[in-house]
Amino acid sequence: MLDQSHQPEPLPKARVSRRTLLAATAVASAVVTAGATPAVAGTTQPRPDRDARLKRLIARMSLEQKVGQLFVHWFSGNDAHNPAPNHAADNLARTGYRTPAEIVKAYHLGGVIYFGWSSNVTNPRQLGGLSNDLQKAALSQPNSVPLVVSIDQEHGGIVTRVGLPATQLPGAMALGASGSRSDARTAAYIAGTELAAIGINENYAPVADVNVNPANPVIGVRSFGSDPKAAARLVAAQVDGYQSARVAACAKHFPGHGDTGTDSHTDLPVITHTREEWERLDAPPFRAAIKAGIDSIMTAHLQVAALDPSNDPATLSKPIITGILREELGFDGVIVTDALNMTGVRTKYGDDRIPVLALKAGVDQLLFPFNLPVAWNAVVKAVRDGELTEARIEESVLRILRLKEKHGLLKDPLVSLSRLDRVVGNRRHRAVADRISDETTTLLVNKGGALPLSKRRQKNVLVVGMNPTSPTGTDRPATTVVSDTLSGLGFTPTALGFPRDVPLTPAAIDSAVAAASGRDAIVVLTQNVGATSPQRTLVSRLVATGVPVVHLAVGNPYDIAQLSGVAASVASYGWTEVEVRSAARAIAGKVDPEGKLPVPVLRADNPAQALYPVGHGLSYDD
Repeated sequence: MLDQSHQPEPLPKARVSRRTLLAATAVASAVVTAGATPAVAGTTQPRPDRDARLKRLIARMSLEQKVGQLFVHWFSGNDAHNPAPNHAADNLARTGYRTPAEIVKAYHLGGVIYFGWSSNVTNPRQLGGLSNDLQKAALSQPNSVPLVVSIDQEHGGIVTRVGLPATQLPGAMALGASGSRSDARTAAYIAGTELAAIGINENYAPVADVNVNPANPVIGVRSFGSDPKAAARLVAAQVDGYQSARVAACAKHFPGHGDTGTDSHTDLPVITHTREEWERLDAPPFRAAIKAGIDSIMTAHLQVAALDPSNDPATLSKPIITGILREELGFDGVIVTDALNMTGVRTKYGDDRIPVLALKAGVDQLLFPFNLPVAWNAVVKAVRDGELTEARIEESVLRILRLKEKHGLLKDPLVSLSRLDRVVGNRRHRAVADRISDETTTLLVNKGGALPLSKRRQKNVLVVGMNPTSPTGTDRPATTVVSDTLSGLGFTPTALGFPRDVPLTPAAIDSAVAAASGRDAIVVLTQNVGATSPQRTLVSRLVATGVPVVHLAVGNPYDIAQLSGVAASVASYGWTEVEVRSAARAIAGKVDPEGKLPVPVLRADNPAQALYPVGHGLSYDD
């Protein structure tokens, strides 16, 4: 039953000015202006002077306000006050309130999260206005504090929420192929600078999982690679980059999601690592993130018997969250759960118990519960019934306020839309993104010097294959990007793409083979080829035409193990325009492929052996 005892105050009809807003938040602002130390990236240690001021702010809050600070939730629509009717109906059904602003006020939310699928994201300027309006809603009640506005902007082909015209950057595994700490830091700094301009002050990145399982269905190219030490270096570099841009970084998913064949969105994964294996394989990137001063760490919904024999999901495990992350690793920043609507955390307990057990385990922020009214009221009830103490709630609120103070939110959470226009997707950012991406493309196979393609001998090129769905809806199809790039470099290409989310039919394969007739070369794009995938048939039929075939893997780099007969094979590790454009430039010889495999490609017929080891990567000088 939805608790209707905490109705939101009527929202002001007039637009609130920056001056009025700052005057209304004098209590919170005074916390940071009276002798507070400026925010510095990497400084997460408690400071007695600051904490005393923050505790005075907490003392003014009601229990409901304190509980609200622990929740980071989503909503439907792209307007804080006037969502479309279908979005308003969705919000009402899920929370009891129609508008995002009302939801923020009613539950005293400490944070919100933006998604593309919930229609939050139209373009960067719209997001900046939405962020400002939600901050005003959060601050419209006495003793309230600004929101943490969060997002999953990992970059690469899988998890990106803000699309063009924002700068698109290579994903984690592509950066792992480069191996450059400087480039990883710069990529995070550019991403963070643009997010901050949009009013987003926490990014759920970098991914600290070490992808040691090629069959991992949920991590893959979201990871920097399979080498814990290499991943640790790049995680630390990105922490520094994001937080130097005044955006809180969040390493995920603790204690490590890299060695599982199960997706925690749909089931509860089991990690069979021993404690020694966990220390060696999973822990190093998280240790590096903590050493780098990371602001927050996200939990994983998975079982690790070696760390907690009760087999509770790590998110709900006190031995893992408090015993290992807090006490052994010494992390005193904000611990946020992975989304609490995921099946991995909902297999053992009800939605009223999950948030309470997570808090008892030691987490601070409760992300995206399946049912916000149930979860919020369950925490309030647990305090009133004595299962949770108010002091325990205040510990987490203090950590959350430290994060907000560090990134300037308690002083002024609003963003300038004119500055947003100058910063987001500017020419310099895009040029640097292209330069970084050019250093990630990996050449795996190059029989007889098949690459680079020659404009004289191989001018007429068929670009064919899979077009994975753009996560933001703003990227052009990958085959189109490759074709256009080759065209700009003097080739005469033709693009024939197939949607990745539609089964590849025999008729589609026949059309590709027919289109190959008379061509000088074929570039075929694949994504995550399996043993029974029709993509194998597509490639083998194209090879059988006798036209030289260049293979481009736009997802995991493992595809080449399932293919045979290609003249060359290239890995881009993603299908965003910036990654695919770089791969096309490498295929054409405009740039030299410099990337090295950050994961091994195992043999399809004998997975105990590596077809191509970590570090493999050819160049045109070889």
